[in-house]
Amino acid sequence: MFNGIYKDKKVLVTGHTGFKGGWLCLWLKSMGAEVFGISDEVYTSPSLFEVAGLEREMTSQLADIRDLEQMKKLIQEIKPDFLFHMAAQPIVKKAFEEPVDTFTTNIIGTANILEALRVADFPCIAVMITSDKCYDNVEWVWGYRETDHLGGKDPYSASKGAAELIIKTYYHTYFKKDQRIKMSSVRAGNVIGGGDWADSRIVPDCFRAWASGEKVIIRSPDATRPWQHVLEPLSGYLRTGELLAATEGKINGEAYNFGPPTDQNYTVLDLLKELALNWNEEDKDILQIEDAKFPESGLLKLNIDKALYDQQWTPTLNFKETAAFTSDWYKHYYQEGPESMLDFTGKQIDAYIKVAEEKGLLWAKN
Repeated sequence: MFNGIYKDKKVLVTGHTGFKGGWLCLWLKSMGAEVFGISDEVYTSPSLFEVAGLEREMTSQLADIRDLEQMKKLIQEIKPDFLFHMAAQPIVKKAFEEPVDTFTTNIIGTANILEALRVADFPCIAVMITSDKCYDNVEWVWGYRETDHLGGKDPYSASKGAAELIIKTYYHTYFKKDQRIKMSSVRAGNVIGGGDWADSRIVPDCFRAWASGEKVIIRSPDATRPWQHVLEPLSGYLRTGELLAATEGKINGEAYNFGPPTDQNYTVLDLLKELALNWNEEDKDILQIEDAKFPESGLLKLNIDKALYDQQWTPTLNFKETAAFTSDWYKHYYQEGPESMLDFTGKQIDAYIKVAEEKGLLWAKN
């Protein structure tokens, strides 16, 4: 799997206390990596970081990525072979309410990580994670390509577009000729899966309500999103790190989209109906619609042809499997309790890998 590249390597994950970061750390641990994390706090309670006992599974450091001197110090001390930069303010609604905090975290924080790598004295493979929201969404019907315009009209999109420009600047100005640091930026759409308890996200809102016997309130039922299970983009990020380490120059400095096939976009309502079937087949009257309190994109999807061509990466799960993986995790959590979730999450990673092996995906081959 991933050509064994992560075994016995030091891997630093910024934002390791978050939803995606937690899954990535667990996957890296299962491959034999020595995992380090930097994050300023555990943002939700419960959280995957807590229920999976990640603090016992890795070296965790609480620090603010907006503190440049601390980032320089920590990264120099760790000397990671690989760095996955995920730390960010990830909530669209919060970006409307706290734009400056979003800008400083997502833009200056990204610059600080890159600056710490620029002045470091060791080689490193850096995978810089942003978002599909980095694109200027003009509501067209085809998927956005890596060459399309960056930067949307809302604070969150602007912060992600600006982060991409910072990444591009550091690559071309400092890292392109210096092969000591190899890097790519990666972008993914609406990621779902077990262990997400963030506010103002449809899936955690959904399971919190259902677990309490309440109806789910949704804002934009007809909004179309490229729903994908959290392990899908993570497989792309890990594949990117593998190829950056194994090849000379081909993907260095490039940007990649990771998402479902463009013909597999579903609405918010489609997703909730599918999740409901896996949660409780008898409970049909569970949705309640209210007006959105802030503007949201109606149509957004990514073109993943570049990842297919350069990395031979394709999605593993279909829509029904994605919903089933997600519902099963939350059902297990609410029925069995948090003490069983480290083992259950590991089993879901193994099940995902097995599906990829059966499909003959390159990254999954031993």
